[in-house]
Amino acid sequence: MPKPRFTVLGAGSIGCHLGGHLVAAGHDVAFIGRSAAMNVLRERGLTLSTSVRPPVHLTPDQLTLATGPEAAAGADYVLVTVKTAGTEAAAKDLAAHLAPGAVVVSFQNGLHNPATLRAALHGHTVLAGMVPYNVVQSEPGTVHQGMPGRLMTEPNDMLSAAFREAGLAIEARTDMSQVQHAKLLMNLNNAINALSGLPLRDQLGQRAYRRCLALCQREALAVYRAAGVTPARLGPAAPGVTPYVLGLPDALFRRVAAASLRIDAHARSSMWEDLQRGRPTEIDSLQGEIVAIATAHEQSAPANARLVALVHEAESTPRTWPGPELYAELCAAR
Repeated sequence: MPKPRFTVLGAGSIGCHLGGHLVAAGHDVAFIGRSAAMNVLRERGLTLSTSVRPPVHLTPDQLTLATGPEAAAGADYVLVTVKTAGTEAAAKDLAAHLAPGAVVVSFQNGLHNPATLRAALHGHTVLAGMVPYNVVQSEPGTVHQGMPGRLMTEPNDMLSAAFREAGLAIEARTDMSQVQHAKLLMNLNNAINALSGLPLRDQLGQRAYRRCLALCQREALAVYRAAGVTPARLGPAAPGVTPYVLGLPDALFRRVAAASLRIDAHARSSMWEDLQRGRPTEIDSLQGEIVAIATAHEQSAPANARLVALVHEAESTPRTWPGPELYAELCAAR
């Protein structure tokens, strides 16, 4: 049986990570991305690295690179990894080129991307997916996975088999809406990490930063309850317990949540990477989504709202925040 053909639409860190592993396993993968990013891959190739395995290098001649959606023609699966702000335009671009029967998989942050894709891609199956771990570009042409974890998608046997063959653990879920809400709780740390200027392990090792995250998660859980949403349990602790664990003193947190600190020493959030590279962030799809749900249900989420404002300020005027100062700033907003 022939291997399925893939296209990655949005070949940034996540897209190159997923597509690169598929290429290494012998799959036909077309990468669609910005001209500057594709030029780097044409010159350097693509290196996939982690802290636990030797790096895998794909030479430029192993990569099929493009900048336009016509490269999706003939693909059996299209992995969409663009930022949320680009989803609607990506869907319109794809609509003219998808083969009959092509399956589209959203591996994006946020809650609404699969629905946006379905609205524009009538007649095509769109699956929700989730990447639970950190991937950043450690240097041009190198994407680094900073922590372990399993991909999650709505069930599709051929897709799951391809990822497993590529060495990527994957779990089929029938509750992807609850999974996405749980992932959003985790991703509320992206902004805090970005403003800290620290690697994730160092940032999560400091109680003041964890208390910032706990504030955001408590607000999010309250607005979820108002919206009738029950997030999935993705880790060792239930979502409602996590804010209490985050608030523990550092020494006790290190003992209780040791698994949460099994992070590469250099791993950082994708939002930190966006700020460093002068790109717009996804803050409106993260903390901004919590604020939007709160508003829709006549609730408030002041700590999340303040972080939205601080990240937008940092997009134009970069600044790092010590943990106690950031925690005080968020408490003052309440």
